[in-house]
Amino acid sequence: MSDNKREQERTELYRTIWALANELRGSVDGWDFKQYVLGMLFYRYISENLTTYLNKGEWDAGNTDFDYAKISDEEALSVKDDMVQEKGFFILPSELFGNLLNRIKKADKDAKAQAEKDGKEVEIADLDENLNEILQTNFKNIEASAIGSPSEENFKGLFDDIDVNSNKLGPTVIKRNKRLKRLITVIGDMDLGNYQDNSIDAFGDTYEYLMGMYASNAGKSGGEFFTPQEVSELLTKISLLDNNGKMKTEVNKVYDPAVGSGSLLLKFAKILGKDNVRNGFFGQEINITTYNLCRINMFLHDIGYDKFSIEHGDTLTDPKHWDEEPFEAIVSNPPYSIKWEGSDNGTLINDPRFSPAGVLAPKSKADFAFIMHCLSWLATDGTAAIVCFPGIMYRGGTEQKIRKYLIDNNYIECIIQLPDNLFYGTSIATCIMVLKRSKVDNQTLFIDASKEFVKSTNSNKLGDGTSSNEPNNIQNILNAYINRKTEKHFTALVKQEDIEKADYNLSVSTYVESEDTREVIDIAVLNQQISEIVQRENTLRAEIDAIIAEIEVN
Repeated sequence: MSDNKREQERTELYRTIWALANELRGSVDGWDFKQYVLGMLFYRYISENLTTYLNKGEWDAGNTDFDYAKISDEEALSVKDDMVQEKGFFILPSELFGNLLNRIKKADKDAKAQAEKDGKEVEIADLDENLNEILQTNFKNIEASAIGSPSEENFKGLFDDIDVNSNKLGPTVIKRNKRLKRLITVIGDMDLGNYQDNSIDAFGDTYEYLMGMYASNAGKSGGEFFTPQEVSELLTKISLLDNNGKMKTEVNKVYDPAVGSGSLLLKFAKILGKDNVRNGFFGQEINITTYNLCRINMFLHDIGYDKFSIEHGDTLTDPKHWDEEPFEAIVSNPPYSIKWEGSDNGTLINDPRFSPAGVLAPKSKADFAFIMHCLSWLATDGTAAIVCFPGIMYRGGTEQKIRKYLIDNNYIECIIQLPDNLFYGTSIATCIMVLKRSKVDNQTLFIDASKEFVKSTNSNKLGDGTSSNEPNNIQNILNAYINRKTEKHFTALVKQEDIEKADYNLSVSTYVESEDTREVIDIAVLNQQISEIVQRENTLRAEIDAIIAEIEVN
């Protein structure tokens, strides 16, 4: 299949998904309904993943008639322990998504046949009365299958946000189940590829598409958990560049302290290939719903349970990955200027992540707390790329003191000014701060990329050059980062002492002069034009006065 054909099919799939998601949600806000759509997509994914894995093993052994979905639950139990070790979970044949879908369709067919036979209207199908209970049981059994195994934490509470008994789905059990039935049918009928052909990207891509659409329609709440793909690509590629400007082909471990839905981490899998992130993907998320979405996202992108560790909790006060740090690549888009305990917690000033700066980030603005955390957990040969609120670059007080610490110790490699209106829920022009522990010089590069964008509906985006008429803004920024030299109106390579003279102000506009695009006016020519206008005005005035005088005489 050609790339264009595949892209057309994918676009059509996305359009269908979005239309159906809106149709199905009913009284449920799109932002709240996302976990039902995404959760059911995940349920289908792991069912097909397990079935294909078991079938392939039997087919390779010569048993071409074997189909895991068709054997009894009793027979299936013989492979349960092995599957939990291999896959991290187990699903009985009767509880597979595909078999539930078949039961729903059969129940509907039987109900219609009975109605026709009785000459009546179609009654509710049998499963409409207890579908919610069936789903709840299946979800609990999937999670329970991992208990006591290394994958227990990866599956614990994974389906908690799919509340099949929520009144938001409908005021009665029957109405709720009809909506769940429609959702299962829609997800089941989607053409998401064949595992035997290794066409599993459709699951991950569909998930990313849905999250992006939900985020763009949810405003600020959506933007807090989802970073646009183009920004993710820029951050990832920056973190993968070595000191010679060459892109690494593999990394040890990658980390995001405010992981959200995991889209930033998964860019490493997309760019390098998941096997070239040798020791895994690590992240932490404070929001329980988003934490569950992130774990689902990992599975849907075929990241094995033993290759990722996504933890729930407050990274600043209760970090979960002490035993795994340091990390070779850190990327993050932490929440902007949120409150945190700061100086109210007497232990934090002695925390090895924050103590080197001698001060804590303000209680009302935790931005630099995230930055100090990233720096502390960054490997000696690693790079951290962090999206920042612009105010932290110039505000005074403790934030200025932390900037002084970072500059004096030569940790800031680059500051990049991004265009405005790139992110969901905010139109502000954010920045990227790039940190290194082992720089090749004592200078900081400033890049003004505020004009590096293309218009996209109601927002801006970083062009990636995929279409013939679209600039490759991402590569332009990367080239400037790699070249590391001053270029008028675009970049400035600034010595440490010059930043000190500017009171450690790190705003790009302090060092990169904006190009004056106003029209240049020749004063001599302008004066000549004015003189000619005045002369013409005097001539016209004299002619008008003569006409008026003639009228008055007559």
